[in-house]
Amino acid sequence: MNISILTTATKHPVHAHLERWMAENAEHKVSMFHSSDQITSGDILFLVSCSEILPISQRKEFKKVLVIHASNLPYGRGWSPHIWAIINGATEITLSLLEAEDSVDTGNIWRQVSIPVPKTAIFNEINELIFSAELKLMDYAVKNFYTVEPERQPDIYTRPWPKRSPKDSLVDINQTIDSQFDLIRVCDPNRFPAYFYKNGVRFNIKIEKHHE
Repeated sequence: MNISILTTATKHPVHAHLERWMAENAEHKVSMFHSSDQITSGDILFLVSCSEILPISQRKEFKKVLVIHASNLPYGRGWSPHIWAIINGATEITLSLLEAEDSVDTGNIWRQVSIPVPKTAIFNEINELIFSAELKLMDYAVKNFYTVEPERQPDIYTRPWPKRSPKDSLVDINQTIDSQFDLIRVCDPNRFPAYFYKNGVRFNIKIEKHHE
C-alpha cells in the first residue's frame, strides 16, 4: 500500500513513534510529511497530531484520509482532548479512528479503543499509552482497509474543547499541589511546562517520578 502520514508538529513527541511505525511497516511504501503542501496521493493518508484541515480537493487524492482523535467521539471534539479530559479527572481515554471531513472530528468511525490512565501517570507515561494505542489503530486501518464497515457518528452537537494556550498551564501557588496535580502531570516540561509566578518572576515546574 501507498501510505502517507501528515504530522504538522515536528517537535511533538509522537514523531519518534511514527518513525518506528514506518520502519515496522517496510513492506508498504510509507512516507511522512509535515505540511499539506508536500503530500501527493496514495491509498491512505493518516492525520496524526495535525493542525491543518485538508480541503476535499486534497482528500480525494487518497482512497481514505483517516484521523486519530483521543476522545470518545462525538464527545470530546476539538483540541488536545485527552489533556482536557485528564485535567477534569478522567481515568480512561478513548481513541477514535475516523474519516476526515470538512467539519472537524465528525467523520465516520472505523474503530474506537479505550485505555486506562493511572492517576499517578505523568506526561511521558501518558504519551506512551496514547501513542501506543494510536499505532495499533493505524495497524488496524491497514489490515482492515478493504473490509472495515465504518459507523456514522450520532448527529448531535457537542461543545468542542478549545485550543490550549500557555495560560492553561498556569498553577495557582495559593492552591494545594494535590488539587492541581492532574494539571501538573499532563504538562510537557519541555514544550508546554506548568508554571507559576512568584514576586513577578515566572518559575517552570518539572515533575518526575522517584525510582529507588
